[in-house]
Amino acid sequence: MALIVLAADKGSPGVTTAAVALAAVWPRRALLAETDPAGGDLVYRSAAAHGGMLNPNTGMLSIAATARRGLVPDQLWDHVQPLSGGLEVLVGLGIAEQAAGLAGLWPTLGSAFAQLGDSPNAPADVIADCGRISGDTSVVELFPHAALVLLISRTEPEAIARVRDRAAALSTKLHGGPRGAGSLGTPLIGVVLIADPNNSGKLVNQVNDMLVHAQTGARVVGTLAEDPAGAEQLAGRKRGRLDKSMLIRSARKVTSDLYQQYGAAWAVPSQVQGQVQGQGQVQNQGHQVPGQMPGQPGQQPGHAGGHPGHAGAGR
Repeated sequence: MALIVLAADKGSPGVTTAAVALAAVWPRRALLAETDPAGGDLVYRSAAAHGGMLNPNTGMLSIAATARRGLVPDQLWDHVQPLSGGLEVLVGLGIAEQAAGLAGLWPTLGSAFAQLGDSPNAPADVIADCGRISGDTSVVELFPHAALVLLISRTEPEAIARVRDRAAALSTKLHGGPRGAGSLGTPLIGVVLIADPNNSGKLVNQVNDMLVHAQTGARVVGTLAEDPAGAEQLAGRKRGRLDKSMLIRSARKVTSDLYQQYGAAWAVPSQVQGQVQGQGQVQNQGHQVPGQMPGQPGQQPGHAGGHPGHAGAGR
């Protein structure tokens, strides 16, 4: 099982919305970790499973004290809170100043996140919302422990140029230099575009050509629909059939494609996982209902109906 990190270079492309959407439809048990050093959003916008507010002191803030003494992967669950729809989250920091308490602990957290899938008690994939990153962002210390780094980008020319440059910079940092498309390293660097579904195919080809030409070693792994109404439903601010939204349908397509391509490699224990490649499907694991929509308790994948709760954030 795997650590998947999501990040963006600049602006507000919707990293949190993408992270919540992907975690909500993930084929196996998933833990959503808000690891943005600038602070998280879910504690302000989401309802806990008991109907009240999430506890801002239980999550990344509380885990810092534990991690200083060493961190066993199963200890992560002591700091997790379920949202109203069942999605399990490690809520983020309240303000950026609190990130000082995590200084030097990111590699410890990254190792625990990556090894949680090997837990004999409660295995899960971890989807980490890292927010906006730059060259000196401390959360990048998580990335060497990840199986996949997903850069979220919109499709304006300047956004695409920035994601190209960020992918190239990460390739140098993580892999030691530029890489061609046939020379992939771990973690793999992928790009997820937030795009108009009617125009996404052409854009994917154009962005892939740009990434290959720049020898980033990255490629577009999927597109999420630019769906403001679906994002509002996911955040619990609007009623509607969330499972029928373009956002959730596109999120299911992205997760399905990721598992078809990389799922077999992710089934290998993290301690011996080598280069992530190959194809294969992995069966659902864990006791949480996978694919459950936020605010949709008890629904099976593909059957999440009714009205969404307060289990998302749009940033």
